[in-house]
Amino acid sequence: MEAAAQADPRVAVVTGAGSGIGRAVALELLAADWSVALAGRRVEALEETASLARAKDGAALCVRTDVTRPEDVAALFDAARARFGRLDLLFNNAGTFGPGGVPVEELSYEAWRSVVDTNLNGAFLCAQAAFRQMKEQDPQGGRIINNGSISAHTPRPNSAAYTATKHALTGLTKSLSLDGRPYRIAVGQIDIGNAATDMTERMQSGILQANGQLANEPVMAVADVARTVRHMAELPLEANVQFATVMATNMPYIGRG
Repeated sequence: MEAAAQADPRVAVVTGAGSGIGRAVALELLAADWSVALAGRRVEALEETASLARAKDGAALCVRTDVTRPEDVAALFDAARARFGRLDLLFNNAGTFGPGGVPVEELSYEAWRSVVDTNLNGAFLCAQAAFRQMKEQDPQGGRIINNGSISAHTPRPNSAAYTATKHALTGLTKSLSLDGRPYRIAVGQIDIGNAATDMTERMQSGILQANGQLANEPVMAVADVARTVRHMAELPLEANVQFATVMATNMPYIGRG
């Protein structure tokens, strides 16, 4: 059932909007007449996303943002507020897997720190900025959707940094969800498995399984993820999808390991 249309344009910030899941979600929202601040480290990729959207003029705002830098995050939310006036949704999507296939005993601290800074610290900084704005604006409230992962539930081999951050993100989601209740801030998480993006190309050429074998894995269309995020985003604030798992039906998740 579709959520009721709002008279005023709805406003979203989407991080990691220059590619993959972030781009797909931004395009889905723009097609549904949302105004969207597109955040990412590469302006040219953000501008490509905006050019792909069939949206009204001025609905897409591209803001170069490194979510690991507090000053960049502050500038992002300042820019979105200056352009659009309020914030209804943060899709906290920016993330990195880090060096793939590296055993934990060989994982450098620099690589570990890079994953933690992006996936966890970056998500916190963006959620904090969104929380502050949603609490202060009138009408009060909004929604934050964190991009978790199947790895928020169970790991792949040699994925200590990524898996640790995604488990931590689940704790952040729960805590923000509780703290947001008095201010009409709804917080949920989408855990995604094998959406077809550049990050998952290796799934179809063989990826290490828990039994030590390599296996091809099925993927699903990234547009299916985007539609799910939009559904979560367009619910009234009195309703919340706390956790959603969207995955390729036949991927080795149930029974992994």
